[in-house]
Amino acid sequence: MQIGVNVPNFAPGTDPDVLRQWAQTVEGLGFDLLMVSDHIVVTPDVAEQYPTPFYEPFTTLSWLAGVTHRVKLGTTVLVLPYRHPLLTARMAANLNRLSGNRLILGVGVGGFRQEFEALGVPFRQRGALTDEYLSTIREAWRDTADYDTPEIPIWVGGNSDAALRRAVRLGDAWHPLRNTPDWLTDAASRLKATADDLGRPVPALMPRIALRMTEQPVTDPERLAGVGTIEQITADLDRLRLLGAQTVVLDPFNDDLTEIRQPERAWRALAAIAAHRKSQETR
Repeated sequence: MQIGVNVPNFAPGTDPDVLRQWAQTVEGLGFDLLMVSDHIVVTPDVAEQYPTPFYEPFTTLSWLAGVTHRVKLGTTVLVLPYRHPLLTARMAANLNRLSGNRLILGVGVGGFRQEFEALGVPFRQRGALTDEYLSTIREAWRDTADYDTPEIPIWVGGNSDAALRRAVRLGDAWHPLRNTPDWLTDAASRLKATADDLGRPVPALMPRIALRMTEQPVTDPERLAGVGTIEQITADLDRLRLLGAQTVVLDPFNDDLTEIRQPERAWRALAAIAAHRKSQETR
């Protein structure tokens, strides 16, 4: 099972030097994937959770591709209705080619109404637009010879039944976001059942979980996967591996903006996970 990291690309304290340090830390510790988030207009509803500066994902990943060598690069998640699908197809294909075929395109429908209004995109149609745009992007990659790139993996993000069905119909993987270990266990069963109901192959399970390492065990029954002692976090990863997850993305942002200014705490947690992973590989 591969492990990725969702790198914060927003909020005061984030700048090009910090983003570079994040990328080189993730790659240097041996992780497999680096992902960033997506917003275009930081409207008041967005700013409550993701304040400026907010670095646009394609631009940011293009730059990070030049300061890394091996680690895969991705979006968790690109809000698909925000951009014309042929523009998204072009940018993704170019980034994939320029990075040496390292791109993963994680997509979602979005949920910030004011941002949709600022971009002139109908909020109530975001699900239908996402379905349409996914089909258009895949068609462009298949039929436009000048892209000259292998088809990029598409992970469909979201926890809803609609997102799960969209992943089965139109994606290569389902990318549920930040939930409890028990919820994820049930989700793996629902993924197979939904694929069977639709007569489709079962897409890969690629969850994004939290990352917050504590000194004492977290006993809250609503504990998110990835929160707790190093023993709890690695047990969560082992559980997901046994569920068939092919990649798990660790998300170190836990709604505390001071974490953005002090990335060393997250880096220590990542180093502990990398050390545990290495010890397992050498057994």
